[in-house]
Amino acid sequence: MATAIIIALLAITHSGIAHYTKFPEGFTFGVATASHQIEGAWNVSGKSENVWDRLTHSRPWMIADGTNGDIACDSYNKYQEDVDHLAYLGVDFYRFSLSWARILPTGRVDHVNPDGIRYYNALLDALAEKNIEPLVTLFHWDLPQSLQDLGGWANPKMIDYFRDYSDVCFREFGDRIKSWITINEPYEICEDAYGDDKKAPAIDSHGVGNYLCSDNLLKAHAEVYHLYNDTYRPQQNGRIMISINSIWYEPSDPEDAEQVALAEVANQFKFGWFAHPIFTEEGGYPAVMVENVAQQSQAEGLPKSRLEQFDDYWIERIKGTSDFLGINHYTTHLVTGPGVDPIAKSPSWLKDIGAVTTMNVGGDSASEWLRVVPTGFANLLRWCKSSYNDAPIYITENGFSDRGDLDDYGRIQYLNDYLSALLHVIYEDDVKVLGYTLWTLMDNFEWRAGFSERFGLYYVDITDPERLRTPKLSADYYKQLIAARELPEDDRFKNPAHIDRSEL
Repeated sequence: MATAIIIALLAITHSGIAHYTKFPEGFTFGVATASHQIEGAWNVSGKSENVWDRLTHSRPWMIADGTNGDIACDSYNKYQEDVDHLAYLGVDFYRFSLSWARILPTGRVDHVNPDGIRYYNALLDALAEKNIEPLVTLFHWDLPQSLQDLGGWANPKMIDYFRDYSDVCFREFGDRIKSWITINEPYEICEDAYGDDKKAPAIDSHGVGNYLCSDNLLKAHAEVYHLYNDTYRPQQNGRIMISINSIWYEPSDPEDAEQVALAEVANQFKFGWFAHPIFTEEGGYPAVMVENVAQQSQAEGLPKSRLEQFDDYWIERIKGTSDFLGINHYTTHLVTGPGVDPIAKSPSWLKDIGAVTTMNVGGDSASEWLRVVPTGFANLLRWCKSSYNDAPIYITENGFSDRGDLDDYGRIQYLNDYLSALLHVIYEDDVKVLGYTLWTLMDNFEWRAGFSERFGLYYVDITDPERLRTPKLSADYYKQLIAARELPEDDRFKNPAHIDRSEL
């Protein structure tokens, strides 16, 4: 059945596409940021060290341009200016994250930092004054170092720590926050931070730590969902979801049945790893993932699988724990055939898949991994509709990287093409996409890339102590799009000769 879905999607990809420009009534638009990437003030007013502070200070060579999040965009001090930029754009909502280490410096509830509460109250009040709805992420990768010292997401106690932290946030801010995200991009946390060294804390416990992480992370997500649903939702009347990221995998040759089947396996390992336990009727990890890891573990001489399926209690406890399907998507890669990817460690998640992939597809960007393939975005959304019971979807991140160009035609073209693909699946395939979040408001600290790759609507000059924000051409594009609820047709977005920066 899964392979049949992939074949059907590929047939759609290569058929004629109608051109839609208007968004449905009630569709909402926003932009996203994350606390560590913009706030700065890394050790100010009681905030403690987080895993990214530790990584960038102890191993600065791991960041492409040697930068860090100590000051970042200085949004801790410039949040009001940022809210003014949001109001200029006309966004319906602003997605931002809370800094766990700023609110609970020890990571635990033995000390709630009053300055952390004050800061986020001030930001929420500023948004309310501009009628901008907050969409708030509880955890966007910046774990307090004190909890990492205890094992971080590989420690089952994280289930309790995350629940306790979330309880504080719901209690302090829930009267003004009606939309919550528990965890941003669990794949990046478990695979890139615990199964590899691509993200902090860079544990690189490949093939082992990643699966310990996913076990605890999904349980922690479920416990926070139930906490909100049972205790806070009756009074606060909000909604809560998880944001799952995915590269979309397609066969390099759509006529090759083996590649088609392997593309489905890759999508189950990437997106299904975290979506299947929550959004399917059977729950638990995808069957092909359980089978592959068990087979690899046996071949390695292990007495049991490195990936253990949830027991019946946790399968039921995790199922259905998201009001919407939050999707972060940027790009598509291709599956070229079976085998072990040349960069795969042993053991590893990548080796467990059993497929070789390539990024040799679509247009380029400033990020090696980000290829411009809007048809892949459409196919991912169709696949999610078929695979996850037609769950209502929010695009919680999507965006394009360059080197900071003010006249950023590449970003405008990317947005126009990806949003066109989004409109197509809404109207032609009845995919229930309810809102779109652009990454990001302004150029910020892009993790291991530092400030060398820039995704913002606003250029941030990190050589300026004031961290001056300058609108790019894409800011005006997005402003027009939101105001009209329609893809802009302004010639200034197509012809460099028509640009007048005084209009921005």
